[in-house]
Amino acid sequence: MRDHLAPRVLRTSRLTLRPPTRADHDFLGALHGDPELYRHAPWARQTDPAAFAVDFAGWRGMWTELGFGYWVVLDCAGEAIGFAGLRPAAPGRLNLYYRFAGAAHGHGFAREAARAAVTHAAEWLPGHVVEAVVMPGHTASIRTAESAGLILAGTRRHPGDPAEVGESLVLEGPSIERIDALDDELRHDVLALFSRVTDAGGSVGFLPGTPVREIAAALAAHEDEMAAGRAFAVALRDGSALAGWAWWVRSVNSLLGHGRWLYRFMVDPARQGRNVGAILLAATTGLARTDGAEQLHLSYRSGSGLGEFYAKGGYVEVGRLPGVIRVAAGDDRDEVWMSRRVDGGPLVADGRR
Repeated sequence: MRDHLAPRVLRTSRLTLRPPTRADHDFLGALHGDPELYRHAPWARQTDPAAFAVDFAGWRGMWTELGFGYWVVLDCAGEAIGFAGLRPAAPGRLNLYYRFAGAAHGHGFAREAARAAVTHAAEWLPGHVVEAVVMPGHTASIRTAESAGLILAGTRRHPGDPAEVGESLVLEGPSIERIDALDDELRHDVLALFSRVTDAGGSVGFLPGTPVREIAAALAAHEDEMAAGRAFAVALRDGSALAGWAWWVRSVNSLLGHGRWLYRFMVDPARQGRNVGAILLAATTGLARTDGAEQLHLSYRSGSGLGEFYAKGGYVEVGRLPGVIRVAAGDDRDEVWMSRRVDGGPLVADGRR
């Protein structure tokens, strides 16, 4: 189900996520038997050692069978503090799970791990929507799911819940789609997003207040590239709303055909701060890989604060053109170039390995 190049271990600014080993048995047993961690669903607490042994074997088996699953979450000191990850829930759907020891609560660790898991799925598990099924009163868990990029999509009875409990909330991550041509409705939505991002100061080639006709001309130029087979777009939708968009462009020079250039990376300003940008960047990387790309390139305007964001997505600064972008009189910015390999390996001069 997963690309063979996909990493098994994830690292964030404070955490390491790795598959469970036999040595994790006691920690995970205590975690899933702690009554304080099951106050919202006491019936789900695992107190039977034999039943837990089956669960534990299943978690490890997911990694063998599927190549993904639940990770044990370690802090900076290498101590296990939680359990988080993904499992198949239904065709095309992955369930997001997170549970942390009481001492780790209140530090944002669950949020950090959940974001990493959802972003990982966007790049390495294409064609799946991530969901979280949460009890209505479990505010902290709902906030964690929302911070990872999921939005409320409805309600559903959770298997195993007592009948009197009722239905749980279902939160869903954005859907991701490769776009090779625009119809009238999608063209309208992309132009509206392009304009909102521009007016919010986004680094997409224009300054706030740019007339819509100029933005429309840029959109038309990208459509021409798509029609010529040199470009495709990546759409990210929250429900039916267009939340993000980007283009991959292939050079007409055959010497550069193994690379793709990322243009007009856009996230709806109203959705920023909820992991949507990271999900979109991961999704664009995954779709470029399936398109046959080996190297990925992008540029951004200095002073926009985007360097750290792209670096978290695996991109490395490879150069800059000093002062080439004139934002206003006396305000010249650099054009900063970043690249990454789709397999996540290091960039090496002259392609030496």
